[in-house]
Amino acid sequence: MSVTLVGAGPGDPGLITVRGLERLRACDAVVYDRLVSEELVDEAPDDALRICRDGLGQEQVDRLLVELGRELDVVRLKGGDPFVFGRGSEEIEVLRAAGIDCEVVPGVSSIAAVPAAAWIPVTHRGLSDRVTIATAHAADGAEPDYGGLARAGGTLVLFMGLSRLASLAAGLIDAGLPAETPAAVVSRGTLSDQEVVTGPLAELAESASELPGPALVVIGDVVALAGSLAPLATLSA
Repeated sequence: MSVTLVGAGPGDPGLITVRGLERLRACDAVVYDRLVSEELVDEAPDDALRICRDGLGQEQVDRLLVELGRELDVVRLKGGDPFVFGRGSEEIEVLRAAGIDCEVVPGVSSIAAVPAAAWIPVTHRGLSDRVTIATAHAADGAEPDYGGLARAGGTLVLFMGLSRLASLAAGLIDAGLPAETPAAVVSRGTLSDQEVVTGPLAELAESASELPGPALVVIGDVVALAGSLAPLATLSA
């Protein structure tokens, strides 16, 4: 009996890895995140137990995985990659402490996949030789380190920032990032209803105010490449 953390990828069900799909198709139970595609969940065997963790706190999820993992082969299906803002390492710690065998199947992370789906390369020779990833707020609710982010250079990729675009932009500009820095919000990245808004950092909050979540924020000169790399893409300033 075991628990396998499987990365479901950034949204499109076709972006799960071959190994992840193999584990899912052979499991006795699958515990999945709300944003995971139902099409992927349906890849589990017909008689497999299916549990959506929506509405469950992390401690409840941990207990559930331990209980199931003692009796069944479980797939914990997580959006993106389990170890990138997915609390996968915390779940592994709990399972190890309970003596349950674990495996991690990495997933395609939104870090680069979602910008790529919007024709935005996170690195480009001469424009960006580094990528900084962060959440829009710390675990304790504190503001991001705007100074550190503004000084990082290269490309910024910010998770969970859609509802805080105005304060994020203001904080970064106050910390020294130019107001005209190219920026983008990619909503529902890799899915058929993906939407992309680009523009100067100072105007991004207003331009993207109607976008639905989940969304990823990309800031840096690489954003300006999207127009030339994807002539058929619909990008609005």
